[in-house]
Amino acid sequence: MILTEQATMTTLKDKVIFITGASRGIGREIALRCARDGAKIVVAAKTTEKHPTLEGTIFTVADEIKQLGGQALPIAVDVRDESLVAAAVQKTADTFGGLDILINNASAINLGSTLDIPMKRFDLIFGVNVRATFMCSKLCIPLLKKSANPHILNLSPPLNMQAKWFKSHVAYTMSKYGMSMCTLGMAEEFKSCGIAVNSLWPKTLIATAAISANFPKHMFEASRKPSIMADAAHFILTSNSREVTGNFFVDEAVLKGHGINDFAAYALNPANELFPDLFVEPN
Repeated sequence: MILTEQATMTTLKDKVIFITGASRGIGREIALRCARDGAKIVVAAKTTEKHPTLEGTIFTVADEIKQLGGQALPIAVDVRDESLVAAAVQKTADTFGGLDILINNASAINLGSTLDIPMKRFDLIFGVNVRATFMCSKLCIPLLKKSANPHILNLSPPLNMQAKWFKSHVAYTMSKYGMSMCTLGMAEEFKSCGIAVNSLWPKTLIATAAISANFPKHMFEASRKPSIMADAAHFILTSNSREVTGNFFVDEAVLKGHGINDFAAYALNPANELFPDLFVEPN
């Protein structure tokens, strides 16, 4: 569906939002966008100490959220560990009194071919991408059922079952599509409860540390800022959960549905031609 302004509310003020992998990149950017509305945000990620080369910890993001007018609860979580996730969800309920939104943003990437990818890395990307998305959703749904407008948003691609998206990195594709299958199945499973389950994916590469580490420099420089994903996510999360579910949204299309057609401000370098992301057909 096309998400339009008529289908959305305006604010996430006082909404309780649990974001996995929120210490940097797209997760951090979504957290900051929600903070500007006055949301209550759980920063759930592994990073508690400054990394030698990567910016951001759960505590620095929590400070940024507070500076923007939101409330923050930083929790150190390995999303593969059921006991840690369960404890984090319980702490969320104890601190904020409930939960309105889960954003399954945490993700691991490895673009190795079938013969090249070590099984340890295979297990990692399936543990973080598929298992954690399923498990975090499972553990949060009892609280989400009590919300007036509950949402689950998975950062995963449209289910485009063409062989070209599998041939070079079948393991990674399966893991990301596994997240999208959670969207497909849970949207229908929990529709009667009023819980919206949607996916969001970027049309172009997004300038994150993961892209910088896994793609050539010229591709990173032909990407957009994470803020485009945050703005698109905001429109989805302010929509009526009983009307907007089971969709595989692409960031640019979401913004166009709200009358935004100039995307130059989102480009990392407006002079560069943008590079399309995986799983999305270029125009």
